Amino acid sequence: MFDLKITGGTVVDGTGGDRFTADVAVKDGKIVEIRRRGPGDPALEGEAAETIDATGRIVAPGFVDIHTHYDGQVSWDSVLEPSSNHGVTTVVAGNCGVGFAPVRPGSEQWLIELMEGVEDIPGTALTEGITWGWESYAEYLDVIGTRELAVDFGSQIAHGTVRAYAMGERGARNEPATPDDIEAMSRLVREAAEAGALGFSSSRTLAHRAMDGEPVPGTFAAEDELFALGRAMAAGGAGVFELAPQGAAGEDIVAPKKELEWMRRLGGEIDCALSFALIQVDADPNLWREQLEMSAAAHEAGSRLHPQVAARPFGMLLGFPGHHAFTHRPTYRRLVAECTREELGARLAEPAVRAAILAEDDLPVDPNVLFDGMFALAQYSADRLYAMGDPPDYEPTAERTVSAIARDRGQDPLATMYDLMLEADAGAMLMLPMFNYSNGNHDAIREMMTHPAGVLGLSDGGAHCSMICDASYPTFLLTHWARDRHRGDKLPLEYVVRKQSRDTAELFGLTDRGVVQVGKKADLNVIDLDGLTLHAPRMAHDLPAGGKRLVQGASGYAATIVSGVVTRRDDVDTGARPGRLVRGAR
Repeated sequence: MFDLKITGGTVVDGTGGDRFTADVAVKDGKIVEIRRRGPGDPALEGEAAETIDATGRIVAPGFVDIHTHYDGQVSWDSVLEPSSNHGVTTVVAGNCGVGFAPVRPGSEQWLIELMEGVEDIPGTALTEGITWGWESYAEYLDVIGTRELAVDFGSQIAHGTVRAYAMGERGARNEPATPDDIEAMSRLVREAAEAGALGFSSSRTLAHRAMDGEPVPGTFAAEDELFALGRAMAAGGAGVFELAPQGAAGEDIVAPKKELEWMRRLGGEIDCALSFALIQVDADPNLWREQLEMSAAAHEAGSRLHPQVAARPFGMLLGFPGHHAFTHRPTYRRLVAECTREELGARLAEPAVRAAILAEDDLPVDPNVLFDGMFALAQYSADRLYAMGDPPDYEPTAERTVSAIARDRGQDPLATMYDLMLEADAGAMLMLPMFNYSNGNHDAIREMMTHPAGVLGLSDGGAHCSMICDASYPTFLLTHWARDRHRGDKLPLEYVVRKQSRDTAELFGLTDRGVVQVGKKADLNVIDLDGLTLHAPRMAHDLPAGGKRLVQGASGYAATIVSGVVTRRDDVDTGARPGRLVRGAR
């Protein structure tokens, strides 16, 4: 008697090998039998509590997203959307040097403001939503370990929290660490790894700042501090040193290669994987290729450097529900204060309101507010701002820019921008690709994704709530890269599945999952690939305290299964919560 049988599906098993038709049986949360079937072959015998007919559908492993920021959300939300509705069955949080443990009593708000500044998660939502109940990182894991979730959850210990806990205000303000400080931080990191942290993360890019504008603690850490914390992580049993390196956002085009040099030496010393954010920057559009070559050379020398790459352009979505070029116009400000969300779209469509907003100058920008003014500058980016459409096109051609559409319409670009954002009941979003689009297509992204050292990540699930929804990467990989791409070469479905299942799982030592094999954890997806659709992003107001976030749905997932239990059926959450905390390598 099996708990679950999936019959007649086309198995893409996560190894990169050829697909095959088979029946898959599950018992006690594991895959216990796989019966390959050719034409006329009998089905797998044995009764099951539930049987899913997967004829004409893909059966793939559950996807493992290694770069999320659900550190706080996991304490109040058991579903962990938007990742869980894109075939993801395991998430890893604690990236970019920010998190919520360890925490000195009384410093909770400071950690919230650090996370809000770096990852654009509404502080009011974090304040109302996080349950706390811990001080040490081990206590944090104990609290999360009581949660029943829709996906498995793993975490890394963050440099920012460690530095602030061990050094207090000096650590928070990025003052140099003394030998005693380094010893104290090393002890915290080792204890966290022994308690079950999957890795250690740090951020050194000036693009990551707290709400007060201060760079993330650890941004300027010296080599003795970084190496000591890497050794402590390895000694405690954790396996990945994750990093947002200097110059990652193009703020410095010399630093990235210097960063790779010390990472190469650290990786050779501790024999652990180092994963660093890699994107194409306009300041040096070919720097990423040099970084890939250096990573390959490091691998040959025995140091496991893994560039962590994105599946599509990296930037912002602009529209009336979030940030846009008219945020600082007086009439818009007045309407936001007077209208409900439901009323605002209709008012913005009124000809007199439109004319008034387009004719006005911006109010002064507050220099003390992080990001204030950045989005007003979008009005000067009409030649780089694209209409996305529905379903959204993430590889648009030049004629889809606001400036090109404005020329065709005989309009001012700002007027065209306004009208495009009015579509979909004033809910339409425009794409401003800041990275990974220097050459106007996805060719650079494809080269990054196919590099032997590269790993897929950077989805930022749960973060950048008002700017992006890249937690939808798994669906985008299946639809765009494996099925629909029309402006260049696609990628084999087998490769796309492997890159976000086995490869991401193995990076963190989670070798009990990521493939469809007997004895492995029964984390699976049954997918109608022909009908799989990525929906347009939309703004929801469903975070605690009414906080808003961009969400992006998908249709075509017939079933998502975690530990043998169906958590989503026909794209709808079933309410089942088999997901648990993952401690350490598996």
